[in-house]
Amino acid sequence: MRGSSPVAAGDAAAAERLHAGLGALGLALPAQAEHALLAYLDLLARWNRVFNLTAVRDTDEMVTRHLLDSLAVVPHLPPGALVDVGSGAGLPGIPIAIADPARPVVLLDRSHKRMGFLTEAAARLGLQNVTPVCARAEDFRPPQPFEVVITRAFASLADAVAATRHLLSPTGVALAMKGALPTEEMAQLPPDVTVRAVQPLAVPGLNARRHLVVLAYSA
Repeated sequence: MRGSSPVAAGDAAAAERLHAGLGALGLALPAQAEHALLAYLDLLARWNRVFNLTAVRDTDEMVTRHLLDSLAVVPHLPPGALVDVGSGAGLPGIPIAIADPARPVVLLDRSHKRMGFLTEAAARLGLQNVTPVCARAEDFRPPQPFEVVITRAFASLADAVAATRHLLSPTGVALAMKGALPTEEMAQLPPDVTVRAVQPLAVPGLNARRHLVVLAYSA
């Protein structure tokens, strides 16, 4: 175990854990993308020493709980521009952007502290498809709506819908990454919101329940 040591991009154990996890998820990423994912964790670990961006500091847990947990949604994403609302330390937006470099990704967060990290991470990793935006979700008015609005540990489903529905294209979907099946939250959704699907997610190395709730809005 490496405790709070930075995750060097050349860390063989972390690289092996990531590669095996990607295989279990059915994701075949080029070596450059795997290196970028580890470089992202390295940068996050370094910033975390000062800014406390995440409570997860163990190397193995970072690979599992940050990278693989975020990447588990990739096979279920429809095409199109994506906004990661309440992006925090860039999860799941940065791993998604690395795995899918042709997809435009906006990292939306209200914290200037976190925005400093997101801006540096996008620049240092050369993520030309990533745009960090510092704003409250309710106040953000993008030039074009998004085909995918995704949240992770953001709010209840009803609150997430209220905060983000103006960001979604009429043909798009809102995705909420949840732990246990949010049955009560789904029952409290407005009548014009449809639960299109609930996808259980198996995150390699994580002994915890994960679900992806897919929402669509009536016109």
